[in-house]
Amino acid sequence: MLSPTTANDSNKSLEAKALFANLWWRNTSALDHCSWPEITCNEEGSVVKIDAKCKNFCNGDQCVQNWLDFSSFQNIKELSFDDCKIRGIIPEQIGLLSNLTHLSLSRNFLSGKLPVSFTNLTYLAALDLSSNYFTGILPSQIQSLMNLAYLDLSQNGFIGAIPTSFGSLVNLAVLDLSTNQLNSSIPEELSNLKKLEILDLRENNLDGPIPAPFGYLNKLKVLTLGKNHINGSIPLDLQNLKKLEQLDLSRNDLMGAIPRDLGKMSSLFYLDFSSNKLLGNVYLIPNPCYLKHVDLSKNLMTGNIPNGFSRCFLLEYLDLSSNNLVEKKVDFFNSPGLMFVNLTQNHLTRIVPEDHSRRKKHVLFMIIFLPILGLCFFVLGVVCYRRYKATTKKSQHDIKRHGDVGVILNYDGRLAYEDFIKATEDFDLKYCIGTGGYGSVYEAKMPCGKKFALKKLHRFEAKELAVDKSFRNEVQVLTNLKHKNIVKLYGFCFHNKCNFLVYEYMENGSLFCALRDVGAVKLDWINRVKILKEVAHALAYMHHDCNPPIIHRDISSNNILLNSEMEAFIADFGAARLLDPDSSNQTVITGTLGYIAPELAYTMAMNEKCDVYSFGVLALETIGGKHPGQLLSLLHRFSIHGKSLANILDSRLTYPSDELIETDLLRVYNVALACILADPKSRPTMRNVSQELSR
Repeated sequence: MLSPTTANDSNKSLEAKALFANLWWRNTSALDHCSWPEITCNEEGSVVKIDAKCKNFCNGDQCVQNWLDFSSFQNIKELSFDDCKIRGIIPEQIGLLSNLTHLSLSRNFLSGKLPVSFTNLTYLAALDLSSNYFTGILPSQIQSLMNLAYLDLSQNGFIGAIPTSFGSLVNLAVLDLSTNQLNSSIPEELSNLKKLEILDLRENNLDGPIPAPFGYLNKLKVLTLGKNHINGSIPLDLQNLKKLEQLDLSRNDLMGAIPRDLGKMSSLFYLDFSSNKLLGNVYLIPNPCYLKHVDLSKNLMTGNIPNGFSRCFLLEYLDLSSNNLVEKKVDFFNSPGLMFVNLTQNHLTRIVPEDHSRRKKHVLFMIIFLPILGLCFFVLGVVCYRRYKATTKKSQHDIKRHGDVGVILNYDGRLAYEDFIKATEDFDLKYCIGTGGYGSVYEAKMPCGKKFALKKLHRFEAKELAVDKSFRNEVQVLTNLKHKNIVKLYGFCFHNKCNFLVYEYMENGSLFCALRDVGAVKLDWINRVKILKEVAHALAYMHHDCNPPIIHRDISSNNILLNSEMEAFIADFGAARLLDPDSSNQTVITGTLGYIAPELAYTMAMNEKCDVYSFGVLALETIGGKHPGQLLSLLHRFSIHGKSLANILDSRLTYPSDELIETDLLRVYNVALACILADPKSRPTMRNVSQELSR
């Protein structure tokens, strides 16, 4: 009879033999397989985990030839062969791995059905078979895996109904069946999954109503049912989901009104009800409100735009377009991070930001005196306009003496204040192409065909000293910057009637909006890498070629603009600062939430490494298709399987087949990780980043 030591040595020898037999091409000088970075062994030297990083673990298309001899790995608990180009079916022999707790075979070319022996994997807690070519109905073997906490079968070709037996997997915390061809209705039995935190059923052919008992999944944080054929009304019981953070019911056939009591979901930060047939007033504004993303576009909603959005101080994205909303005084500008607002295709004429500090307490006073005040302002406006006409003919000294300064720079032609007023019909809403924290952007097309972008201060903020200083700072900085990837300032107008800047027009808008396009068709992998290179070159110029150096302080996807050729330009220099190397550069915190360097939370010292951090966030957002705040939480879900480039990349685009493009994307990813290091001193300079991305 063998002693335990002898048995362990024998088992270790079998494991080594199995690995070397199938992976004989591995380029390593280490004969001890336990020293390989992809292999984890226990204290006895037996393999307990294989995390095959197939970029290094395989040779070309050769990976795990004929699979491993699973009978040799009696103690293995975690097995990951993600993105390894494995083809064919999963062998029945996998059922021999009776101690397996984690199995990940995502992003391969697997097909067929799951082996019957899967029922032997009773300890399995995590199963990821996403992004393969499995077809047919969902495998019945899964219902016997009672310890499953994580199940991802997304991006396959499964058809038929979601088995009601899935409701017996009571330990599930994550269930992802998205991007398949599942049909029929959603089974109510899924409401038995009381530990469920993430339920993703988007992009299928599901119909029928949303089961009302879903309102009792009190641990649910993410509910994604978008792009199906779900009908009926939104269940009132969803109000019970106190921990829900993300709710996506978009692109379905939902009808009726949004239940007012859904506003009780106070943890909600992402909401998308777009492209349905919802009626009634706009409700669902939690109190307190932590909403960051709200999309109610393409519905049949009526009534006023509610002022309740002014309570949402974290709001970044608001789309209420293509409804039947009517005009009301609203205040969208309480949120310092607001990057996108779309109110088009409603029954609005002009959105007037409400100035709470000027509310009148007496209605009678307003009724009597407002018409008189209006007449006074009209007369004053006529006087000011005539004065402007006269002062434009005087010397620059005389112009400054009257407080009206206007100039057109770097443009071959004569343009005047009146030309822009006429081109925008006195800044009519229909010419507005974007709204930011302290100004709106208008498209101005001149008779000669030349287009400009006008950034105009909101009237009530033009009187704010800090805002006016930021506006003038943008002119000061941009007039001294000469780089092909920094937006060109053609001119400016500081006038007592209105203040605006004249920019080069960018046909493709901001990178923020381009990344949120449904198919992201324009932004293929080549364009995304090119955009990041151009931004890096411009920042390197600002940090290292300007004297004194200039830090932008607000690098975000909303401040990267794209022209007709998808070339990138850094814009919005209102927060930019000339860097004095002899000072401590103490400053107030500026920038966009989610892009601000973490050290600014405990120190006010601003330097160029803050821009480097913001660029790292921008790079992850660009290749991932969304802000890394959500991407990082997604990575956390995959952390039990290890991370790879495919976990990071935007799933709307196919994984790059060209090795050069894949190498470029991997380089971007590695650079981004270096840029977002917590210690500023450990981050690279933008010159280093620019050089690395240009390799």
